[in-house]
Amino acid sequence: MKKYFTPLLLLPLLPLSEVQAQRAPSPYRTRFAVDAPVTAGLGALSGVGLLLISKKDGLNNSQLAALNKQDVPKFDRFAAGNFSTSAQTASDLIVYPSLLLAPGLLALDSDVRGRYGQVLGLYLQTMLASNATFTLTAGNVYRYRPFLYGSEGGGKRNSHISTNSFFAGHTANTAAATFFAAKVYHDFNPGSAARPFVWGTAALLPAATGYFRLKAGKHFLSDNILGYTVGAAVGILVPQLHKTTSRTGLSVYPVQGVNINGYAYSGLGFIKQL
Repeated sequence: MKKYFTPLLLLPLLPLSEVQAQRAPSPYRTRFAVDAPVTAGLGALSGVGLLLISKKDGLNNSQLAALNKQDVPKFDRFAAGNFSTSAQTASDLIVYPSLLLAPGLLALDSDVRGRYGQVLGLYLQTMLASNATFTLTAGNVYRYRPFLYGSEGGGKRNSHISTNSFFAGHTANTAAATFFAAKVYHDFNPGSAARPFVWGTAALLPAATGYFRLKAGKHFLSDNILGYTVGAAVGILVPQLHKTTSRTGLSVYPVQGVNINGYAYSGLGFIKQL
């Protein structure tokens, strides 16, 4: 029976095998039962952070008048008093298009496009992780924005968001988006000569965002450095944590037993996967 039915059982699998042969394997492994709750949890944390930010109090005029640039650490003091609406607009014109362009440009890669649903799921998780980190931090930390140490800003000077200098959310989100795109391209195209240019662009855009946020008086240099670091780390780590195990790597497993002399032993064993 086995001899005759095996070929028949394989027939329905032939078209699927051909499709899978033409479809590049994904470098990532995702599971709905794990990733869906994680993504939902990160979304909830982002919401909590936004709620905390909304409940913060701004400064009154007396508090604003008492601000002194000398109270700002020397490393950041040069930015105290900065204010520029054009620089703020420039930062917005980088961060918001970047959030759409990062996954959009990845769709141009045929291999990524074949796994686009998975990639979009990882992108959503990445951006929620970056945003949750920012909102929870800004919602609990009061640091006055640099423009409060000057005289410009109008009604924004008394706003509760004027205490959200730490850390730079625009810079973090730009870095998360661009470094995610670079990491995914890198993993799907291990032999591509374009990878240095992709990484270079990924590094440049959040740096430009940070520069304009600094000039706009929205964040100090240290705020931007931390935002850049957090965003870049999240953009790289989320895909990396989902990478499949290489088939050519080493497997490690525990070993226990009793030797010929009757002594118990334990340790680690290694298997080379070919």
